[in-house]
Amino acid sequence: MMARRLLLVALLAAAPAQAQTGLTIEQRLQRVEDELAIKRILIDYSATQDARDYAGYANLFAKEGEWVNGKQVHKGRDAIHKMLVALYGAPPPGYVNVESYHISSNPRIELHGDRATAKSRHLLVWRGPDGAPLPALAGRYEDELIREDGHWKILRRVDYPVMPTPEEWGKVIQARRAAQQQEKK
Repeated sequence: MMARRLLLVALLAAAPAQAQTGLTIEQRLQRVEDELAIKRILIDYSATQDARDYAGYANLFAKEGEWVNGKQVHKGRDAIHKMLVALYGAPPPGYVNVESYHISSNPRIELHGDRATAKSRHLLVWRGPDGAPLPALAGRYEDELIREDGHWKILRRVDYPVMPTPEEWGKVIQARRAAQQQEKK
């Protein structure tokens, strides 16, 4: 109990003064807990994607959640799950990813009761030809989140690739798929 109080004092001391104005300690604690829960979703998004845990990934979204990239819109957990299967294929039993790693960073979260917005950055790192990490894709996410059935969920995630551009990235993916097809022959 003492450790929790010390953590609370440290977190509240670090929060901007204007965000604390007029709020009770309970309201301030709820805001800290909400922000931490949302940060966990952003972390779990990358972790479940890397693990090819499609069900876990899709469950981060609200029942009517959307994943958007350009003209691609996948709405609902089933559609998001199918998107991952189409993108990565079904993982073999006991799959352990040693080829890529997603990093989410710089989250900025704005809370509005049972809704929130978040902006963050992302970086995809691939195993390079010599095994060294190679940055492959960088971009930003803009999220709308909702508290659904008592848990924070992504209502809408918009992925904005920055480097390479969407057109350049499409060429990279096509080349990788062609190389993978050649390896299978």
